[in-house]
Amino acid sequence: MAERVELLWQGRGMVFEGRRDDRHSITIDGDGDEGISPLAAFLLGLGACTGSDVADIAAKMHVPIGRLRVEVGGERVPDVPRRYRRLRFTYRLGGVDETDHARIERAVALSHEKYCSALHTLRQDIEFSTSIVFED
Repeated sequence: MAERVELLWQGRGMVFEGRRDDRHSITIDGDGDEGISPLAAFLLGLGACTGSDVADIAAKMHVPIGRLRVEVGGERVPDVPRRYRRLRFTYRLGGVDETDHARIERAVALSHEKYCSALHTLRQDIEFSTSIVFED
């Protein structure tokens, strides 16, 4: 299953319009002034992926959730490329019966261990390639 997005430089600074299709777009700014920064977008993607898993798994377990907020924090190394060396996920839930807490814990574990595609993309065995096309 292949997906494709594109980024169009807006002609100034490090500002790009990111698009998945004609209906969905986001402004991403390497400086974080005119839009979300690339690494904040990365953290949002991770949080949305695992949060979606938790909501879906909980629904399949028939565990009602009143509120779900996922906070993702990242600690970066000081030297270039300033990659994340530590990620911290906090799940804040409301409206969950105490008898269902263990099932929510299991839903989070399943997301991290098996289902969250964004988290599993961080694995060391990922392959990537690059091509450059010069257009007139």
